[in-house]
Amino acid sequence: MNTRNLTLIIIVAVILLFGGCACNGYNNMVKLDENTKGKWGNVQSEYQRRSDLIPNLVNTVKGAANFEQQTITNVIEARAKATQVKIDANNLSPEKIAQFQQAQNQVSSSLSRLLAVVENYPDLKATQNFRDLQAQLEGTENRIKVARNDFNEGVQEYNSTIRRFPNAIFSGMFGFHTKGYFQSDPGAEKAPDVKF
Repeated sequence: MNTRNLTLIIIVAVILLFGGCACNGYNNMVKLDENTKGKWGNVQSEYQRRSDLIPNLVNTVKGAANFEQQTITNVIEARAKATQVKIDANNLSPEKIAQFQQAQNQVSSSLSRLLAVVENYPDLKATQNFRDLQAQLEGTENRIKVARNDFNEGVQEYNSTIRRFPNAIFSGMFGFHTKGYFQSDPGAEKAPDVKF
């Protein structure tokens, strides 16, 4: 066998090896991308569940005499703003995730204020309908946390894969870009002051 044939065989082998790595890496990146999109769908589903519970909670609270109207208005407005923030699963950039998270944090904050104000209305707290809605909201908040954690794990696996060699060579060419994570709320790293 002459040198020319040997060189040709080596070049073909390298191309086949390189092509095999590219195909395998591409397929793995597609699988992880779809997994992340599915987990994002789960996050949106849980937030939608919370959004669907809010009108029932608001209507139950409105029935209480002299309930603070501004608190109810704040919940309704926060819900309306949050439902307007739509993020395409193909564009889960850190900026888009932060925008979505900020809108959802406003809903959480207004719901917290609503539930705190309810403490001043023992008759309202005693109704079965309100207690049921409050339990559903608490359960939904837990489900949201689980869905967000699952999403972050999926994003971590996806981002790690597209940044690893040799996938890093192909990921940009094939349109795979890093995705954003859910972050803790600003100031969450500080322990709250508890005073008695």
